[in-house]
Amino acid sequence: MSEALSKSQVNRLGDRLRKDKPLPADVETLDIFRRSFDEALQVVVRRMRDLSLEPSVRIKTTISIVEKLKRESIRLSKLQDIAGCRVVVDDLAEQDRVVGLIIGAFPKATVIDRRDRPSHGYRAVHIIIDIDGRLVEVQIRTELQHLWAVLSESWADALDQSIKYGGGPSEIQENLRLKSEIVALIEIGQRRLLAEMDKWPQQQITIGELHKRLTEGQLPPGAFERAGLARDFPDLLRREQEMKERFMHDIMELESKRRKP
Repeated sequence: MSEALSKSQVNRLGDRLRKDKPLPADVETLDIFRRSFDEALQVVVRRMRDLSLEPSVRIKTTISIVEKLKRESIRLSKLQDIAGCRVVVDDLAEQDRVVGLIIGAFPKATVIDRRDRPSHGYRAVHIIIDIDGRLVEVQIRTELQHLWAVLSESWADALDQSIKYGGGPSEIQENLRLKSEIVALIEIGQRRLLAEMDKWPQQQITIGELHKRLTEGQLPPGAFERAGLARDFPDLLRREQEMKERFMHDIMELESKRRKP
């Protein structure tokens, strides 16, 4: 059983799996090993649900794990994303809030913030939680960050898996890079709006309600005029909606092309 494997045995298994044609017995052992992460994943998910969060969950397939071992030099025992879950939120402020909740529940967790230093355009906050020696990765993305990631995945599925890791045609990488930068600019604008609103105590409302009013153009009367954002606010809303529509159009187009024989 995988529970009986020592760290060195796990790493030797990973070394063997890097070969061109892994032995069926090693693939079977890997499958047992990856399924041993389910209990740790469920511990994290239950705790998150206690925090009123509803994550999507997954455990990497044996194929995905082998591909990652071949692509990177990381040891099998150090893989942080064999088990993972994801929460998609409205904006940066809500992203920060959710990160704080999870860190409060798992104080020894490690936070990896890819918003200021994106990985090949990918922006998100990842939290790595150790549950009895099993690592669980929690991804917290904003809606725009998530749509960007889905677009990157769609390009990879349609053309070349290396696109997700900075490979593939340069024009696609440049397109993804520019879209990532636009996402960052929009979200920085949202953060600025929320920060300015916080200066007006009489206008304080919950982050969720404020984002709803932001999206619908129904901020408290006079709030953004006093904050000096009357000119920027409509443009921010327009850019956010346009970006979402552009993402959805590109994703649907790629999915349509991929399904064609």
